[in-house]
Amino acid sequence: MQRVKDKLAKVLRNRPSVITRAVFWSIPHDSGREDISLKLGRYKKPKEMLDDEVPESSQPKSELTLDDEEFKTLIEFLREHYEPFRQGVKAFIPLDKPYEEENAAQIRALFSLPEKEKIIRFILSNNIIPEDIAFGLQQAHRVHAIKQFETMLEHDQKEDAWQEWFQNNSWVLGSEFVRVLDERHIDVKNISDFLMEAYDGFLDVVEIKRPDGDLRFWAASLDHGNYVPSSDLTKAIAQASRYIYEVEREANSVKFLERVGQVKTVKPRCILIFGRSSGWNVSQVETYRILNAGYHNLTVMTYDHVLGRAKRIVGVDR
Repeated sequence: MQRVKDKLAKVLRNRPSVITRAVFWSIPHDSGREDISLKLGRYKKPKEMLDDEVPESSQPKSELTLDDEEFKTLIEFLREHYEPFRQGVKAFIPLDKPYEEENAAQIRALFSLPEKEKIIRFILSNNIIPEDIAFGLQQAHRVHAIKQFETMLEHDQKEDAWQEWFQNNSWVLGSEFVRVLDERHIDVKNISDFLMEAYDGFLDVVEIKRPDGDLRFWAASLDHGNYVPSSDLTKAIAQASRYIYEVEREANSVKFLERVGQVKTVKPRCILIFGRSSGWNVSQVETYRILNAGYHNLTVMTYDHVLGRAKRIVGVDR
């Protein structure tokens, strides 16, 4: 620091051709009060000049002088915000303009923090998101999911895409399921699409097949005037039944129980999602009802049944 009469100057940065400097000076008043002003300037350096100090008469590239009130406000701003900002709080959302596009990235950054449970506890304990907004967000998310579902049906997405969609939207399977388990392996040979925890704490299985492709729900020809499952559907039902059987066999396996956690494995059930039903006639609808009635631990649903259930849950038009 260097004192120049009633001034105090500090070189903030010294480049070969430009110097940045801060200067304090006091302004005495007859009342005895003394104001402090701050000048921040960036100045061009004369080529022949070697010292750090540059006279104020040097041609300024930019210069700003804060009066006493501005300077004290700046000090208060730095005292309040500098350290949090330095520690990582780098986003501010102005309440007078909360819906500006640039604020979206800041909000996303908050909700992208890795400790999701901690974020949820913080939001709930401080009532940050009111109940009506939370409900609206859930509804909006589900409506978006339904539209995505319909688009995927139009483009005949493959099975892995459907697995991801159901993983993210297990609510369409009904209130009897509370969560998708992280584990999919029943044993070394059998890997289900999903193992689910039902509302009663028991383990169930969900198996999905591609809705279209070469798979057909009904056989090409009638049998004694009746619709019958296609060979593709029969194979899928056999596979689902095998999964149920294997889960029952693993019910007392210590390793299996460790993998699925505290979920109980007693009389598991399976939902098989297979094919389309949007163009069915009355007879096919009745036969489907009879088909499902023949199974006590297996429910067969088409993708159109899932879509209809989703729309009823959300309350949107068919």
